[in-house]
Amino acid sequence: MIQYINYISLLIIPLFILFAILYGTFAKIRVYDSFVEGAKEGPGIILKIFPYLLTIFVAIKGFQSSGAFEFIRNGFYSVFALLDIPIEVFSMAIIKPLSGSASTALFTDIVKTTGPDSIATTMTAVIMGSAETTFYVLAVYLGAVSIRKTRYLVPVCLLADFVGIVVAITVVRWVF
Repeated sequence: MIQYINYISLLIIPLFILFAILYGTFAKIRVYDSFVEGAKEGPGIILKIFPYLLTIFVAIKGFQSSGAFEFIRNGFYSVFALLDIPIEVFSMAIIKPLSGSASTALFTDIVKTTGPDSIATTMTAVIMGSAETTFYVLAVYLGAVSIRKTRYLVPVCLLADFVGIVVAITVVRWVF
């Protein structure tokens, strides 16, 4: 069964491309010209969102390198110990909204240090799936459409991340 699923997953993208070409041909659309026209817009979009991405990457690296991450993490250590939640979970809760690659690296480190079956690994794995890299996504999407006045957007996104993290911890505690 798994072998069939793997085979089908390998065929999905080529079949989708074939479908798009056939559909375009039957609809009398110049498929290749449309593709090239769309590809021409790509570099312009990249140049448009690059300053936003650069800003968020510099801010994340500054946050990590300045020691602020460790300071905040250590400040909440006693609260998490009181709630019987591994401090690694708090580390993931801080990093996940900032950077997907940093949270993946942190998750890998958590798995190596606490083991694949630990409660810390399970909680951080669920957090990885229930929270978003908020600042990266906001930088890309808002930069792409040149929105500068965000008003409640960042607080609402951070609240959604917080709720996702709390629910992830609660569900893992309840199930495991």
